[in-house]
Amino acid sequence: MSDALQGGGGSWGLSLALLAAAALGGAASTPAAAAGAPDAGAAAPHVDADGTAHVPAVSVPASRFLSPEARAQFITNFYHPAPPPKAAAPDPPPDFAAMRAEDERRNAPFVARAKQLYPVHIEEKVIGGVRTQVVTPAAGIARANRDRVLINLHGGGFIWGEGNGARVESIPIAGLGRIEVISVAYRMAPEFRFPAASEDVAAVYRELLRRYPPKNIGIYGCSAGGILTAETVAWLDKEKLPLPGAIGTFCGSLAVFGGDSSHVAPLLVGERPFADADSGSLRGDLYLSEASPSDPLVLPVNSPALLKRFPPTLLIAGSRDFMASSLYAAQAALTDAGVEAELHVWDGLWHAFFFNPDLPESRQVYGVVVRFFDRHLGRGALKGPPHAGAP
Repeated sequence: MSDALQGGGGSWGLSLALLAAAALGGAASTPAAAAGAPDAGAAAPHVDADGTAHVPAVSVPASRFLSPEARAQFITNFYHPAPPPKAAAPDPPPDFAAMRAEDERRNAPFVARAKQLYPVHIEEKVIGGVRTQVVTPAAGIARANRDRVLINLHGGGFIWGEGNGARVESIPIAGLGRIEVISVAYRMAPEFRFPAASEDVAAVYRELLRRYPPKNIGIYGCSAGGILTAETVAWLDKEKLPLPGAIGTFCGSLAVFGGDSSHVAPLLVGERPFADADSGSLRGDLYLSEASPSDPLVLPVNSPALLKRFPPTLLIAGSRDFMASSLYAAQAALTDAGVEAELHVWDGLWHAFFFNPDLPESRQVYGVVVRFFDRHLGRGALKGPPHAGAP
């Protein structure tokens, strides 16, 4: 899932009536003694007999663990005065072309900066009949990585992100890790529905198997791409293809959207929780709306037997990410299945925060990702000729 779903388009998770509000507009100047204190006259917090927590309005400051850069970016992203009440009105029909154009515009500065920090070459290429962007480090692929490759599955709510969104996810990893990253322009909604994206990723993967041993291939993605990464493992397993050496599911994973973060995290960035948060439904996600939430090809957590076959998995989130609880549940399920599942959470950070390559926390994320795949991917010989010019 991506910013669009956070902003009010689609959630797919369970319902806990959490009566809460967060006054983040004044959080930066909230006195420490008052931080987290209920507003004057508010009812006392309490829990009903059915487990529903009632939380009075409180002021929650930015996390003290944020870097100064992340704190400034948080305010830039989310500061706005409390809007005046307005009469309910039907939402206008979605303009998908405008959404995609806005995503390109929003991520363009991050891409430009990422190219400065992590110089790369980008080539558009069709692999297995699917459009991709092949990202290689300008300094050359490291000798240790010339027989390895990473597949990136971009975020964007299964609606947008194949351009700048894909680049901002791929460039830092390719440049820092000195490894080839192939970002897949999989089919998305509203034009297509599940399992179109899984089919596209499998087509690219099948073609890469001609050149690379499966243990030398890694797959990672953020938000919708994190969900798709888990779905891809399930799809490859269904197709009887050998599974990749390791995967990364960031800001989205293999468990249903829901839990505490689906209610609390939107409040902590000054937004309302989704109307159907924690409902277990997929109806709010256009791409998955016709799929069953009990299908392991959609949510692999539904099949303990499938989870046992998962490769080592890296999970990443911010504590103010509306998908964080899904990551926690995924890590617990994988660990229970005997899979190495490594979870990293950055306090006070929001959904897909590491798109900004200047944040110190983003640099930490890139390092974690590069080291994880370096530990877990194989080093066997290529099936085809080596990369020309590899140092």
